[in-house]
Amino acid sequence: MPPSEVFAVVPACNEQDTIYQTALSLLQMNINVVVVDDGSRLSQLQFLKTLPVYYIKHVTNLGQGAALQTGTEFALERGADIIIHFDADGQHQPADLPKLLQPLLDNKADLVMGSRFLFPSNNIPFLRKYLLKAARWVNYSFTGILLSDAHNGLRAFYRKTAMQLKFTENRMSHATELLFHIKRYQWRWCEVPVTILYKNETMRRGQSTFNSVRIFFDLLLYKFFQ
Repeated sequence: MPPSEVFAVVPACNEQDTIYQTALSLLQMNINVVVVDDGSRLSQLQFLKTLPVYYIKHVTNLGQGAALQTGTEFALERGADIIIHFDADGQHQPADLPKLLQPLLDNKADLVMGSRFLFPSNNIPFLRKYLLKAARWVNYSFTGILLSDAHNGLRAFYRKTAMQLKFTENRMSHATELLFHIKRYQWRWCEVPVTILYKNETMRRGQSTFNSVRIFFDLLLYKFFQ
């Protein structure tokens, strides 16, 4: 199992139905857990009181990119050697973490990203599948990097990579901003196959078509002002 210097940053906004089990499953793998409560209506701490996790609270909702930046900086301050970004809603699977970490441990990559499209088949809802396929080409047009999965939030990276990582896109477009960092710093990267568990509740709260359009315009502004 991974050493204690591995930290998982878990952004959470109103994830009271899943946050306990998500944190517990990571702790059981000997991973330090940093929960960033991004302005939840109900404090997520009350659902985590019995677990030895680090807890950070944003008073207002700043967005997933901001929560990940807060948690990453905290993990660095606590001496993390490897940092994982892991969603709180139950879609990411802890069983995928060994293969996510292995390229880092073998010194073959600086950043490893999960991909739901590297399996021969995957139970991806129809509309979500084609939005993601379109998004990967939008990403490519902006960054020149063609991933198999455009917006998979499951990723892991070295401390030195984390120290260069600065998310300025607070919302979901941080996933594409990450690709600009890859180009700028010449990070070695790879994708590994992971499973995304789709549930009705997480689908209702997941990325909408409107959000996809908003990400596109966020990227236009980022490209213009960078």
